[in-house]
Amino acid sequence: MTKLISLLFAVFAVLMVHAQTVDTIPKKQVQTVKAESLKPKSAQDTVKKESRKERKKREKEEAKAKEKVVFKDSTRLAIEAKNKQAWKRSLVLPGWGQYTNGGVWWIKVPVIYGGLATTVLVFDFNNKYYKELLGVLQDRAEGRPVDPFYERIPDQSIIRAKDNARRNRDLMVLLTLGVYGLNVAEAYIDSMLKYRWSIGDDKPKKTAFSIGPTLMDASLASGSFTFKPTVGLKLSMKFN
Repeated sequence: MTKLISLLFAVFAVLMVHAQTVDTIPKKQVQTVKAESLKPKSAQDTVKKESRKERKKREKEEAKAKEKVVFKDSTRLAIEAKNKQAWKRSLVLPGWGQYTNGGVWWIKVPVIYGGLATTVLVFDFNNKYYKELLGVLQDRAEGRPVDPFYERIPDQSIIRAKDNARRNRDLMVLLTLGVYGLNVAEAYIDSMLKYRWSIGDDKPKKTAFSIGPTLMDASLASGSFTFKPTVGLKLSMKFN
């Protein structure tokens, strides 16, 4: 009886060990399973590949986010507004910005229009001269009579004069644009000098630089003691 009980107990022990071996998983295998479960999936399976257009848009938005935001105070904004007002008016009508800035605009405006009128007149003269010489060359080529003034002048001299007239005519176009550009630049610079230190409405509007007529005593230069007044110009600088 004792032997039978021992045999049954041994069989039961063997069955328990076998069941534990089948049902349990080794520690290494468990760790491997956990690592594989925690391993992230490939980016190709989870994230959609962005196109070139989307990538550029994303990079542009990131660059904008990194830009520094500059806050301007009311004084700076008022200065910029007044500066823009002057040069924009001169861009529309030459001399308007100078009139807006005040000061010696009554000298600047005639100078601006005098320069524009000069370039236009010189352009017109060279254009007429160029057409006249071109007509003389065409008449000679076709055998028609020409002006007696050009009868004894050789063709090479007329061609040279025609080319010079055309070059001078084209140069006047550039000079006209230059005078127009200087008009705009002067209005902008004058407004900067005027409003940089004083932009309040309660303060008098004065330019930083002013030119005006004055009387000069010529006796100081000659060494004599007689008063000889001489008319001149006075340049003054004011800081508000």
